[in-house]
Amino acid sequence: MTQTLQKSVKFTNTFRWTAYPLIPLFWPEIRSIVGDGELFVQAVSPDAEGILREAHRIVKETGEGTLVKIPCVPEGFKAMKALKAEGIRFIGTAIYTPMQGILAAKCGAEYVAPYVNRIDNMGFDGIKVSKEIHDAITANGLDHSGLLAASFKNSQQVLDLVKYGVKAVTVAPDVIEGMVKNAAIDAAIAQFTSDFAGLVGEGRTMEDC
Repeated sequence: MTQTLQKSVKFTNTFRWTAYPLIPLFWPEIRSIVGDGELFVQAVSPDAEGILREAHRIVKETGEGTLVKIPCVPEGFKAMKALKAEGIRFIGTAIYTPMQGILAAKCGAEYVAPYVNRIDNMGFDGIKVSKEIHDAITANGLDHSGLLAASFKNSQQVLDLVKYGVKAVTVAPDVIEGMVKNAAIDAAIAQFTSDFAGLVGEGRTMEDC
């Protein structure tokens, strides 16, 4: 069971995790995997009233460290305003346009999550859209909110937005590995190891030399 859940709980950085829509039966185990860190759980109802009911249950059963992921559509914005008034934390998701992100921030979203690569696949520029949202949030003094960019296809996209100052990113393991996967790095480490072995003997480390 735990292995299955770990594949469905996406690590975003040292303290943020995303749970894809899973039945509530699994929520306690997901929370045990995450610990006290922030957990993102998707609401799936099509209307504001349903999203509110889902949000109440999600937070009740997974704790105040959970943020409800809400699609940035009219019914979602309606639910966001109600949740903000109640003090329940949430994220604006399914963002493909700058206006979606701006409206979500205006409604009180703690994070807004544009889908970088999916925007690219539609023939637009996902990095540009993300930067426009970031700039609008900053220009309007919406300090409670920030960009949580998602759906990256390569490490350069991540670097472009991190250098721009976005609040957070959701990055798949293979993209993270690509950030430090380089033949020159491997060669340098191999040389360090060889030089050290030449001084103290093969297979030894600082622990036992």
